[in-house]
Amino acid sequence: MQIKGILFDKDGTLFDFRATWDVWAGRMIHELAGGDSVLSGKVATAVGYDLSTNGFRDDSPFIAGSNGEVAEALVRVLPQYSTGQLEHFLSVRAMEATLAPAVDLAPYLTGLAARGLALGVMTNDSEYSARNHLSEVGVEGHFHFIAGFDSGFGAKPSPRPLLAFADHLGLEPDTVVMVGDSTHDLLAGRRAGMRTIGVLTGTAPASELAPLADAVLPDIGHIPAWLDAAAS
Repeated sequence: MQIKGILFDKDGTLFDFRATWDVWAGRMIHELAGGDSVLSGKVATAVGYDLSTNGFRDDSPFIAGSNGEVAEALVRVLPQYSTGQLEHFLSVRAMEATLAPAVDLAPYLTGLAARGLALGVMTNDSEYSARNHLSEVGVEGHFHFIAGFDSGFGAKPSPRPLLAFADHLGLEPDTVVMVGDSTHDLLAGRRAGMRTIGVLTGTAPASELAPLADAVLPDIGHIPAWLDAAAS
């Protein structure tokens, strides 16, 4: 097996999902509800957030969906806003999240690049948010390809944005590994004809990811050892 490229999901993969987004979401829900406790409950339910535990439920559209999908869920309980307004709100507020990288990203990505690997990011967040987050932790320049749901290739679980990465780098899909924390990520990878790795820095358990993954790892830091084992 020769791996030439790795395409990463962002939230739950490069960044630990709960450490980054659970607290942020609580503030976002309070703001959208204007401090109204009853409305806060409705907003929380719409986005799959548990106010009693201050964390997202496993079935939340926020985990694997696009900002557009989350906005569509929100507009049902916040009809005073348009879907476009809510989508913009989510993108802007996402810039305020306190990011929690799954590993020390700069040296980690440098190490992967030293292996001759092409690196990319495909997220169901917006491309603007993705570039902002990667820039904030100083690693945007490590990637040859960065795409969001709004970059013109569609959103996962469609294989189109993954194939766009392969096309951009001139790689055969079966030489690329898709790495993600959700079944959306892994299903997209399978559909694209790529290898798939699931990581446990999101909300999905190993049992949910395993049927779609060549390997399920604790976090992306274990990928170099997996590459070494796969090559031997």
